[in-house]
Amino acid sequence: MSAIGSILTNTGALDALNSISNTSSLNNTYEQELSSGLQINSPADNPAGYITAQGFTSQLNGITQAISNANQGVSLLQTAEGAVQQQISVTQQLNSIAVQAANGTQTPQEAQSLQSVVQQLTAQVTSISANTQFNNINLLDGSFSGVQFQVGANQGQSLAVSISSTSAASIGLNSSTIAATGIFGSTGTSVSGDGAVTVGASAGAGAYTVATVSWTSNSGSTSSTITSVNESAQTIAAAVNLTSSTTGVYAQATTQVTLNVTAGTGAGAGNTGFAFTLQGSGSATQTINASNVTGLVSQINGDTAATGITAALNTNNQLVLTQSSGANISITGITAGSYTNTGTTAVTAGSSTVASASITNTGLLAQGQVQFQSASGFSLSSNSTAIGLSSSSTLQSLASINVSTITGANAAINVVKFALQNLGNEGGQLGATQQRLTANINNLNTTSQNVTSALGVVQDANIPQVSNQLTQAQIQAQAGVAALKSSTTLQQSFLSLLP
Repeated sequence: MSAIGSILTNTGALDALNSISNTSSLNNTYEQELSSGLQINSPADNPAGYITAQGFTSQLNGITQAISNANQGVSLLQTAEGAVQQQISVTQQLNSIAVQAANGTQTPQEAQSLQSVVQQLTAQVTSISANTQFNNINLLDGSFSGVQFQVGANQGQSLAVSISSTSAASIGLNSSTIAATGIFGSTGTSVSGDGAVTVGASAGAGAYTVATVSWTSNSGSTSSTITSVNESAQTIAAAVNLTSSTTGVYAQATTQVTLNVTAGTGAGAGNTGFAFTLQGSGSATQTINASNVTGLVSQINGDTAATGITAALNTNNQLVLTQSSGANISITGITAGSYTNTGTTAVTAGSSTVASASITNTGLLAQGQVQFQSASGFSLSSNSTAIGLSSSSTLQSLASINVSTITGANAAINVVKFALQNLGNEGGQLGATQQRLTANINNLNTTSQNVTSALGVVQDANIPQVSNQLTQAQIQAQAGVAALKSSTTLQQSFLSLLP
């Protein structure tokens, strides 16, 4: 404590000056908070709070950019989806043309005109695929694969997007078809002359082998077991189709056999013309007794509703028997007529040809072909060769369809069907990805709102409180100045004591 009445050390003035300094600092702090609206204007104000605020600010900046990224992604996907919808519209036109061309009422010139239209439309599908872009990025030509959308503020918060090629050469029917259909003589006593059957395979050759066949597609894997060498293409296809919803692989079965036929001319009842028992689907049988080939065809077609078998004569006057659902075709009990594979004309089933080798029996059994079909590629187990399937699918593309013939138009209908499925699946994937991005944007908006509130709690100034504190600091400053003035006046009064 200084001496009472000292003029060299004025303790009261020093106290007042110290108080004024402190209150001036507080005044500056409160005025800065009021002017900026922030209680943390520098790390010195609140080091821990400053660190927390910077973390929230960084997260908010990342979220804001992620929302922008996701919105750009939605725009990109909408561009791709719109183009796919245009391709679907064009492919639907192709479907109508294929159905029209398969009607059989077109002249060759009209059919060729339809094929010209098909070529233009398939070219347009490819053109859309090649020219659809977003910010100069190709979307539908197959190059847009594994592209990352950064949809979060942190590393790893991303979404990888791939879009398959939708060109006409890349979509269509992926299939694997049995290469050799089983056609073989049924058991019985061998005969010659009228009633003989000569087919192009040894007994049992070409028949399905008992085996388990597995197949794998993008959608899943499964297997089916063939339990008999006499099993029909129909039952194999039915087993495949039971799991189509899981694998995306379907099966289509058909049975067709082409035979040279000659009416019987032997003496005795029942040895002239054509006489045998025919069996197709189920247990239904048909007794055939026709005097000529025209009557033979007519009789078979008269009972198609029961057997499922249709008959026709091709341009070589050969008998073509077809079971459209793939059931076995069985001919037994032959007593008249010859049904032979002669010369260089091979017995066929579907699109397959059986190797030349002759047997003579009292009947024959024809197994059909099964075609595995899918909009996407698939593979089969090594056992697939047991039923003549290749180990992997091959693509019959939309670009390859030809409707200038009825056969080509029928094939085109199936190809177009799977091309539409392919495009529909691609559009569905684009739509699902859009939904994911939209949901992500909504979540980011909610997160941004909550983080902004948390940042405000940390760094925003409490304006009413700061205003009150500023008023108090200003009053303290005024009081300090008054105290300083008072202490100076007292010290000056000591000078009056000097002589």
